[in-house]
Amino acid sequence: MNYASRSNLLVAAVLLILFTVMSLPGCGSGKVTFDGDRAYVYLTEQCDFGPRNPGSDGASKALEYFKAFFETRLDTVELQNFEFTDTISDTTFSDLTNIIARFNPGRLPRVLLCAHWDTRPYADMDPNVALQNQPILGANDGASGCAVLMELANLLPHIDCPYGVDIVLFDAEDYGESGNLDYYCIGSKYYVENIDQGHYAFGILLDMVGATDMRIYRERYSHMYAKRIVDQVWSEAAEQGASHFVDSIKHTVYDDHLPFLEKGIPVIDIIDFDYPSWHTQADTPDKCSPSSLAAVGKVLLALLSR
Repeated sequence: MNYASRSNLLVAAVLLILFTVMSLPGCGSGKVTFDGDRAYVYLTEQCDFGPRNPGSDGASKALEYFKAFFETRLDTVELQNFEFTDTISDTTFSDLTNIIARFNPGRLPRVLLCAHWDTRPYADMDPNVALQNQPILGANDGASGCAVLMELANLLPHIDCPYGVDIVLFDAEDYGESGNLDYYCIGSKYYVENIDQGHYAFGILLDMVGATDMRIYRERYSHMYAKRIVDQVWSEAAEQGASHFVDSIKHTVYDDHLPFLEKGIPVIDIIDFDYPSWHTQADTPDKCSPSSLAAVGKVLLALLSR
């Protein structure tokens, strides 16, 4: 090999290293930043599978999608399978799955970041009665929280995070009928019954965090039972000038954080419960915005970087 050939190989190697480094999230500017546009792509990719309600073809495709995604970003991925029987319709779902992706699995304290990945099997709030028995696409109610956590999974290996982090996507959160709480939050109820109760220092649930005109108020249960974490989130939002966060209490929401709060585990709910397309066929990607996803993601990224 002559000198010119060795020089060319050296240049190529340097360029390859530079390209690899520059391709890492935020590395081009020397600062890790949350990419709302990339999170929005993850939102639309979930919706491309169609509705992801339990037992659907879209759910099967989404499960493989999430598994492959987290396996290439975080340290370990576990699929926690469980079943649930709907005694009203006499239907048993034997293949429900919580998706558990861990960053720094041996590090304490640990933090839980979670969302639900399923979508509602009927659009009971749709103004068109003919559409109410059809499953929803769930762009905001389901895909948005997952999309933010997916982008955070890109960033966790590139920040100085003092915590071990578990990203958990719950199945069968939105299966229930109005007035029957036993049929809501099925995946989170199963999960909390199968972990060490002292496992988490705190947790944050994301639900409906992508709407274009998003307004997130303090959720009442979160404020009552995990106020310290709520205060930290809203303080960081204020510091960032994130106007999507409103520093007052408005809604009381039964959501995936409740099974944890009932066990004394401080998990709060970040949720925009004033979403007009909630539980309708209009819950589609065009109602969501990269800037809304980024507003939430940047707050969480800052909390994890301290």
